[in-house]
Amino acid sequence: MPLTAEVIGMLAFTLLAFWGISLWALTRTLRQESRKVEILEQQDRMDTYSPEALADLRDWVENNPNDPLADRAREQYNECVTVLRQTDRHFYDWSDAEIERLERL
Repeated sequence: MPLTAEVIGMLAFTLLAFWGISLWALTRTLRQESRKVEILEQQDRMDTYSPEALADLRDWVENNPNDPLADRAREQYNECVTVLRQTDRHFYDWSDAEIERLERL
């Protein structure tokens, strides 16, 4: 039984979509990793959280002070704040004003 044009079209679309998205994701990831390596070649430390993620981490620590992971989360938060203040290049989009407003926990 021969395949209809609709089936062949859907198969082609599916393959193109799968490979297109896969190649896009791979390319994007490799560019990000290349940028990280470039930053680390110029300085030995790099920010580990985006502004939104660091704010979420701070909120979590403040709302869960008795959690067994709170001390580790606080250490990670403080480490990121320290790195942001001590380095010139950042992976995530941090403004100088955002960095100045950060306080250690």
